[in-house]
Amino acid sequence: MNLNPLKNPLLAAAIIAGAAFTGTGTIAQAGVDVNINLATQRMNVSVDGNRYATYKISSGRRGYTTPTGRYGIQRMEKMHYSRKYDNAPMPNSIFFRGGYAIHGTNSISRLGRVASHGCVRLHPDNARELYNLIQSKGRRNTKIRVYRGKKMSIAKAGSKKQANRKRVHIASKSKPFFIFGGLNLSD
Repeated sequence: MNLNPLKNPLLAAAIIAGAAFTGTGTIAQAGVDVNINLATQRMNVSVDGNRYATYKISSGRRGYTTPTGRYGIQRMEKMHYSRKYDNAPMPNSIFFRGGYAIHGTNSISRLGRVASHGCVRLHPDNARELYNLIQSKGRRNTKIRVYRGKKMSIAKAGSKKQANRKRVHIASKSKPFFIFGGLNLSD
């Protein structure tokens, strides 16, 4: 067997497929990264180092802070009811710090601005999708980061039409996307 990747196309393909790099040139981490920007009220989800989706959220309103920091997942519940807030339904709950969770909400019209008691609310379809994604990749392979970043205008974030969708796809699911040494090899 020839171990020279220049002369063995199968070995070259395996090296390229195994070397998933992010745009910064660093090796991507396997799993799910959930980045929640409290300033923009957006959640960016990456899978295996590639952008997967952007969701509108609602975080803690005045007097009800959403905690910032880096977290793992403590537990997940398909349907949870709040013991603290009138048995409020919290579908597809992903608990990251004590009673704080990412979960679906019926208050869809409030997504994109602060409205919760500290949890991170999502459109029910997006909460279900995130919950299933994390289950498929594994809780232990998921990292959650909550931070207060700079607020971007709609013009900078994308078109108004795109920003108002319940889900915005960044990466194509149908087309493989490989970056090797800063070159996009999927074109």
